[in-house]
Amino acid sequence: MNKFSTIDYVIFVIYFIVVTSYGYWVYSRKKVKGVSDSHDFFLAEGSLTWWAIGASLIASNISAEQFIGTSGQGFEVGLAVAAYEWVAAIALIIVAVWFIPIFLKNKIFTMPQFLHNRYNETVSFIMAIFWLLLYVLVNLTSILYLGALAINNLMGGGYLHEIIIALSIFALFITLGGMKVIGFTDVIQVLVLVIGGLATTYIALTLVSEHFGLGKDAMAGLNKMMSDAPDHFKMMMAKPKPGAPQEEINKYLALPGIAMYFAGQWIVNLNYWGCNQYITQRALGADLKTARTGILFAGLMKLTMPVIVVLPGIAAYVLYKNGALHQEMASGGHFKIDNAYSAILGFLPTGLKGLSVAALTAAIVASLAGKANSISTIFTLDIYKKHINKEAGEKSMVVFGRLTIVAALVFSIILTWKDLLGIGGEGGFTFIQKYTGFISPGIFAIFILGFFWKRTTSAAAIAGILTSFGMSVLFNNYAPKLFGHETFLYTAFPNGKGGYEIPFLICMGLSFLFTMIVTIGVSLAGPKVNPKALEIPRTMFKVEKSTMALIIVTLILLTMLYVKFW
Repeated sequence: MNKFSTIDYVIFVIYFIVVTSYGYWVYSRKKVKGVSDSHDFFLAEGSLTWWAIGASLIASNISAEQFIGTSGQGFEVGLAVAAYEWVAAIALIIVAVWFIPIFLKNKIFTMPQFLHNRYNETVSFIMAIFWLLLYVLVNLTSILYLGALAINNLMGGGYLHEIIIALSIFALFITLGGMKVIGFTDVIQVLVLVIGGLATTYIALTLVSEHFGLGKDAMAGLNKMMSDAPDHFKMMMAKPKPGAPQEEINKYLALPGIAMYFAGQWIVNLNYWGCNQYITQRALGADLKTARTGILFAGLMKLTMPVIVVLPGIAAYVLYKNGALHQEMASGGHFKIDNAYSAILGFLPTGLKGLSVAALTAAIVASLAGKANSISTIFTLDIYKKHINKEAGEKSMVVFGRLTIVAALVFSIILTWKDLLGIGGEGGFTFIQKYTGFISPGIFAIFILGFFWKRTTSAAAIAGILTSFGMSVLFNNYAPKLFGHETFLYTAFPNGKGGYEIPFLICMGLSFLFTMIVTIGVSLAGPKVNPKALEIPRTMFKVEKSTMALIIVTLILLTMLYVKFW
């Protein structure tokens, strides 16, 4: 395996200088124009173009979670994990057509603000706390840990802590400039990400072809992968039969076949893309047409992401099962599926390795910056301004927002120093999806009912949030012990740790079902007329011809992909 050369370091440093300089230039132009209010800092109000919004959405989404975690899942389960990417394309269409118009019409800047306007301050405050805990304890820390782990492996190990600090500082430089700096630097990040990611995929395919004596032929490598590991090119995981090996069961626990499409995948994606400050923040400061086009552009790009984040993992699997990469797939003497992407990166030629590691760093830093800004936005606007210093001015809020960013990153460094949360134990991607799923069914339920059902009450929203969390804990941790391994609601499978487990995507669906029942029931027991209900004229959802054309193209391409790999 090649080590980093001087040229690789030079390319990597050039990338760092270019992005930082461009970010400083954007920030300097903003200062010259005298723009320093809180809305510009947190939302880049009115200044992001559709392509900047779309690029920023992808740059923030395709983070270490995707590069490292999804490639790890590609190694373990194959193309089926692409469901997260391809269902996201439909979710983004739904968000662009139906969610964003509601947010923009009601001048929403944060997700807790929407809950305050639609329900009350109690609902808003509870969810602000939930979001902050989720963003810091699950998202920010996992992105930082997985990214540092991958880069550390490429550098030969022994630099994990230094890399954690360096990534945090890099993200801090970008984040302190506000959402406008994040948005426009993300355009560069996406270009580097896509170029470097495609280069890594090409090398992965040629490694496979060379391993089997087929020469440096990427298409021959792809064909060999499909013939050597056909189970890794199916979108559906078959339900394990009694006595099935644990490896097969683990795949189904992560991606439970067609069952995940009835609820889990939709909850994951619609909550992530439509009810998530971290994502929607990019579009909240724009006009409707610009926001819609940017979101749909991101949806179209999501169709291509499995080429970059899944195929290298499948290539690593084919090479591993045929005797290669055994050393590269181990960290500290232990096999880890999350090493799949860095195992491939290590074989890139001089120069290209620097570019691809720069792409990986771009993804990590962009995601860290976006997540830190969202943490700052929620904490500053929904907690500090409302509950700590109600008289805070624009300058005070921006200063406090920056201090929050620093605090969030420092706290994440502490948590990732020795992987205190156990992120590396079950695979980074599974860790993030599983623990986000403890609150996402409740979030999605109160948002969707708050949008489109006028009778939904504040008391019902609180009951729904509590029900969602309680049902998630019940089904994820206790249901097989209390109700047996199989009921009319679920089937639990051996988890390889001496117990039984329900696939977490099915747990999310069950949690959502009971949350909806409770929320609707409590609402029906309340007043028939709700003064806080939203007035939504149908004209709000009218779609222009150019927008509809983009939607149709996305759906046609998506249909072709599912027909090919079903």
